[in-house]
Amino acid sequence: MNARTARLTATAIVAATAISVIWLAAGRALRPREPHVDVDRSRYPVAGIDLSAHNGIPDFDSIASAGISFVFLKASEGTDFRDPLFVRNYAAAKRVGIPVGAYHFFRFDCDGRRQAANLLKATDGCLLELPLAIDVEESGNPGAIATETVVNRLETMIAHLRAAGRNVIIYTNKNGDARFVRHNFDGNSPYDPELWICSFTDPPLTRRPWTLWQHSHCSRLSGVKGPVDFNTFNGDRDEWQKWLHRQNKPDTINDPASRYK
Repeated sequence: MNARTARLTATAIVAATAISVIWLAAGRALRPREPHVDVDRSRYPVAGIDLSAHNGIPDFDSIASAGISFVFLKASEGTDFRDPLFVRNYAAAKRVGIPVGAYHFFRFDCDGRRQAANLLKATDGCLLELPLAIDVEESGNPGAIATETVVNRLETMIAHLRAAGRNVIIYTNKNGDARFVRHNFDGNSPYDPELWICSFTDPPLTRRPWTLWQHSHCSRLSGVKGPVDFNTFNGDRDEWQKWLHRQNKPDTINDPASRYK
């Protein structure tokens, strides 16, 4: 092999190697991110889940035995939808002593006051240990609604819930945080809701302090058929107990859990 042939061979090998590296890098970059992050439980020991009718009928005895510390249950959506399993799941979680919260899927195209009324009606009489959560995300919502309109409706809903004496937390992902939350509910005011962030990176992608972190859409848990969302509280167990103590627990004799005792 002469010198010219050797140089051409070497150049071809380098080029082929470079193309392989670029191809692998592009494949990794374009591959969808798995909706799951393993959390360091020595740092974040308090784990929870969120459920809706889409998860079927859970076995809360098994869920409690698995060490789950809290559960958020879908209660409502928009101005008139109610999750058909909310009351049943609420009663089952209360029976085994798991702290319960309720969440509402926020519709961009619906009046904020009427959405608040729907959530309050859906949770009427419930002794919730966790705040009411408003799920704010673009997925599942019409894309033609102006950001300002969405924020105004969200502000109206929050104000109505607060006027009813309820604590509020906003659930959202990176896009929802950037578009609706970050510049409007930055956490600097005591009236700003706390943040429940959905992010599949560690640490979660947000520029403001977070209270809850949804870090998986595909976890497996005894007592729930199929994949389940996993969440984490930002603090240790002492901080968790203090946070729970700060939440409002409406005093009522009409607790729907009594129907299932």
